[in-house]
Amino acid sequence: MMKKVRLGIIGFGAQGGTYAEFISEGKVNNMEIGAICDIDPAKKKLCAEKYPDVPFYDNYIDMLESGHIDAVVTTVPHYLHPEMGIEALKRDIHALVEKPAGVYTKQVKELNEFAASKSELTFAIFFNQRTNPLYQTLKELIDKGEIGAIRRTNWIITTWWRPQGYYDQSAWRATWEGEGGGVLVNQAPHQIDLLQWICGMPKKVYSNVKYGYQRNIAVEDEVTTLLDYGNGATGVFITATHDVLGTDRFEILGDKGKIIVEDSKKITIKRLHKPESEMSASMSMQDVMKIFMGGDVSDIYTKEELEFESVWGAQHFAVLENFAANIIDGTPLIAPGSDGIHGVALANAIHLSSWLGKEVELPIDEEVYLAELNKKIAEEKSSLVQK
Repeated sequence: MMKKVRLGIIGFGAQGGTYAEFISEGKVNNMEIGAICDIDPAKKKLCAEKYPDVPFYDNYIDMLESGHIDAVVTTVPHYLHPEMGIEALKRDIHALVEKPAGVYTKQVKELNEFAASKSELTFAIFFNQRTNPLYQTLKELIDKGEIGAIRRTNWIITTWWRPQGYYDQSAWRATWEGEGGGVLVNQAPHQIDLLQWICGMPKKVYSNVKYGYQRNIAVEDEVTTLLDYGNGATGVFITATHDVLGTDRFEILGDKGKIIVEDSKKITIKRLHKPESEMSASMSMQDVMKIFMGGDVSDIYTKEELEFESVWGAQHFAVLENFAANIIDGTPLIAPGSDGIHGVALANAIHLSSWLGKEVELPIDEEVYLAELNKKIAEEKSSLVQK
């Protein structure tokens, strides 16, 4: 049995560097750094200073075939995640793909299908928010029917403020060709995943998306989306990168109560004593007035508040440890790699609705999406030439 998983880190930027630090400091059980890969010569010098005993490669295929690693994590631009995941699995190397799983569902589907043919290997995605105790608790509450059937979801997550300088750091950032989108593919994939993980996938999407609204970029920096779950339930998802005062508030209304999540730190659960439909059918107007007038409502609903503390990095440790545990002893994955396609599908639908100016059904037509994305890339290239 393997004692420790030797992880190969592809891409030694902010994320890859952070993971290397966690592992080297012994914060991740059952894992060690097997090798590091980056195409930037400056990173080779940096790694030689920080991790002199760790092999360094400037070609990830060479690293995959080196015999120095058992698994990889892909901390690289989004378009490369599916390709690198497939190349690793081809060589019997376990794969932990960073979020998002890819830019468009067609390429993610190829990754998923190949991974399914190598079921003896571990294939996971870095959805670290699934290890957050708050969101695990929220999912349990919804799954157990604590507030009944969902009627409406409403998430405003605008705590992603990014100044222009952030976008000006490199030419590929916030471009259709380099990143494949803006806030939907870079900052908000965790919330998009959590939304569908907890509440289910919508059947239809209608969106109003602003491109380069408050920043000098080609991709989206403001998103407002209406979700239709197909059973009468609806939702609204709002995200942006220009709100310096940012809001993180997630409400889920059910027929037996409501759950409110504030700042990803506090859950408030209001449980109705009777389902709303029963109240509507049976309550006298005298009792109704108590609600309107702000009287004692303890006989209407109970209120519970749960507070959560967040330790920076702990959720990342948890994903890496869970990945290693699955490889070593088959511990179930918190975020199986095949789950990555759901968030990509939802982000693609939000983009496509805005590009076509109409409501779209899920699953969307992958060929139509790819054609529209390629148009955006071509327009982007043309504008650069003109400049």
